[in-house]
Amino acid sequence: MADPADGVAEWVNPLRDERDKRVPHIAGPCALVIFGVTGDLARKKLMPAIYDLASRGLLPPGFSLVGFARRDWDHEDFAQVVLEAVKAHSRIGFRDEIWERVAEGIRFVRGAFDDDDAFVKLAETLADLDVERSTGGNHAFYLSIPPGAFPVVLEQLSKSGLAKREEGQWRRVVIEKPFGHDLASAKELNAVVNRVFPEETVFRIDHYLGKETVQNILALRFANQLFDPIWNAHYVDHVQITMAEDIGLGGRAGYYDGIGAARDVIQNHLLQLLAFIAMEEPVSFNPSELQTEKIKVLSATKLVEPLDETTARGQYAAGWQGSEPVVGLLDEEGFSKDSRTETYAAITLEVDTRRWAGVPWYLRTGKRLGRRVTEIAVVFKRAPHLPFDQTMTEELGQNALVIRVQPDEGVTIRFGSKVPGSGMEVRDVNMDFSYGEAFTESSPEAYERLILDVLLGVPSLFPVNAEVELSWRILDPVLDHWAAGGKPEPYESGTWGPHSADEMLGRTGREWRRP
Repeated sequence: MADPADGVAEWVNPLRDERDKRVPHIAGPCALVIFGVTGDLARKKLMPAIYDLASRGLLPPGFSLVGFARRDWDHEDFAQVVLEAVKAHSRIGFRDEIWERVAEGIRFVRGAFDDDDAFVKLAETLADLDVERSTGGNHAFYLSIPPGAFPVVLEQLSKSGLAKREEGQWRRVVIEKPFGHDLASAKELNAVVNRVFPEETVFRIDHYLGKETVQNILALRFANQLFDPIWNAHYVDHVQITMAEDIGLGGRAGYYDGIGAARDVIQNHLLQLLAFIAMEEPVSFNPSELQTEKIKVLSATKLVEPLDETTARGQYAAGWQGSEPVVGLLDEEGFSKDSRTETYAAITLEVDTRRWAGVPWYLRTGKRLGRRVTEIAVVFKRAPHLPFDQTMTEELGQNALVIRVQPDEGVTIRFGSKVPGSGMEVRDVNMDFSYGEAFTESSPEAYERLILDVLLGVPSLFPVNAEVELSWRILDPVLDHWAAGGKPEPYESGTWGPHSADEMLGRTGREWRRP
């Protein structure tokens, strides 16, 4: 059990046998306060995840959910909002008895972020829950709000005493990305947060890290002797990390314009995936050990120059998505005709360590691409000698191990095999592992795992200050370089990005995978 003096007091289920790995940890007595309960994230992800955790028996009997917003709601109104969200988006089938148990702990506090009286009311509500629901003074605050509102909410939590814990209690804060828009703003944001909440009580949500496939990277690498001997520059030619989406940005101009693909995805999701692939084996899966290894990798990660040749950015133009014609970004509602916001970004990195020296890492993300897919492709060098005529291996590519993060979660190994017949012809084939086929239990949603980890006080899957700031240190020179240049290169919707991205790899004789 964690030391309560560290602000991490874990409730231990007395019925749980520590030797039985089939039974996960159950959160101890606590209340979760969500700021921003009227937003899409709360409605589509957070509320359904809480219900699904309750369905799986992973929340304590007295667990309580408190919503905070300006709406003129009472407790019952908010409970109805939660109920509708659960029925629309829950992963697990709806059951009245589960809902009734969740609904007993639902409360609502009306107020604005700068309303002192509302935070006094919130403190009173949580104090009442400590008595009525035995939540034990353990409170987590989920800031599902724009980053610009963080300072005022954090100041209110401090001023009202809600951030202060008594002996044997904990207080935690959950922050959604973006974590700043560059290194300077990230440092400023971290300072604002840490003035109120110590770093060990801050949980920065990167929902990608809650995905089963991402966590399986650790199992794939460190539970199997099969891959470790070749997981280095002697055998790996390059690594491609891709997050492609087939949707556009209609209706999201308020969030996305001026942010762009690199800030939105590369700084957090893709650099975290790089860290999991490149990191050394941790001493244990203790959160501090994992974070130490990720920080080492990010500290050693550098941009490959010149940036004109090793980066690419683009902006989707009109085209076809499947069988439907779609408009370009500049014709989307809310975007100006001279917007320079990139919807495609690709960069080249190197990890300057003994294991990875000389191996290029290609990271790319984009909207309105050929299909929705997130994958990590570790592409191996060609065999140093092939005892075949060239005609026998015309269709043989490079071996690859591909980790599919979404939507078809699994792992594919690509290797060469003889084509049946009297001649010797070698061609690429795939050996495939699929989560959906190998396991009968469906994977929990990322937010289920992450919310449970917050309530348990387990920060393994949450980036710390150093990781956030190192990621911005890596990306800032690219953003500055692009800001000093012209407009992003247009690319047709439904394709795989701008020509400059293909040229970026083509200069070294490589090419992007077409998932």
